[in-house]
Amino acid sequence: MSQYSNRIANAQNDEADTGKLAGRRGRGSASATLEQGRVIASHGRHYVVAPQGGAAALQCFPRGKRSEMAVGDEVTFERQSADQGVIVDILPRRNLLFRSDQFKSKLFAANLDQMLIMLATEPWFSEDLLGRSLVAAEASGIAPLILLNKADLPEALVLARERLAPYVGLGYQVVEGSVTARPEEAESLVGGRLRGRTTLLLGQSGMGKSTLVNLLVPGAAVATREISVALNSGRHTTTFTRLYQLPGGGALIDSPGFQEFGLHHLTEGMLERAFPEFRSLLPHCRFYNCRHLHEPGCAILDGVEKGKIGKTRHALYEQLVHEASQIVR
Repeated sequence: MSQYSNRIANAQNDEADTGKLAGRRGRGSASATLEQGRVIASHGRHYVVAPQGGAAALQCFPRGKRSEMAVGDEVTFERQSADQGVIVDILPRRNLLFRSDQFKSKLFAANLDQMLIMLATEPWFSEDLLGRSLVAAEASGIAPLILLNKADLPEALVLARERLAPYVGLGYQVVEGSVTARPEEAESLVGGRLRGRTTLLLGQSGMGKSTLVNLLVPGAAVATREISVALNSGRHTTTFTRLYQLPGGGALIDSPGFQEFGLHHLTEGMLERAFPEFRSLLPHCRFYNCRHLHEPGCAILDGVEKGKIGKTRHALYEQLVHEASQIVR
């Protein structure tokens, strides 16, 4: 197994084998008191953990060669001082969202209820990244919500709606707003959909993510600076993932903007089920091990031919299958 494969296997095992702990309490001091908390920021192997009960957050480091942790992870830790601690265990995860290519993986967040994918009427958003984000959400069992920002630009809005129409047809929820031009309306529109849930905010750079966070979370800019100091990340204040508690309940996890979203870790079986328009047709393929690429009697290819499945959607599936089959040599 390659070094990359080992990393992916470790990440997947952390999610699937939730009955096993990432560390063992016996390695700590026999008299140490374990506390429970939530990872609210990460940068490299530096983590900020918010203890249960509302005590001040502290900087924590994993003990030994622990598996990588994600923002949103519930952990147990031992205090080393008033503002530092050592993470002992990762508690069972409900889910884990990450992206990967042939060489590495990047954790987004854990224990999510929802994914908020932020787009804008301009600049031009990538449908490839949108499609990949939706596939990742489907594969992880996380509900996706699409926010179309800058809806106050009439001409650009018409084109954006045309591009998003196929996704609406698949049942994906799209809400429109303008975070800068109509902030109160946008706050009302989005805030209610986030209340009581842990939501990951995803989007390309330039879509307005930072403006949305500052709108929904009073003092977010101050909190970001404080977390940056705790992580010793200095000038990298915009390149780490962090969790904000929402005033009305729930949490918003903001991640850095991205320009690629590899899903190398998803198997072909996981991929085919992550396309909702495929699901009703899958039992009707002639061969049980059909890959839906060139096989005779393929119900998916027949669906593409008859217009039941969009050609661009099938092209995305084909590209993801190709990427997942690449092996590092």
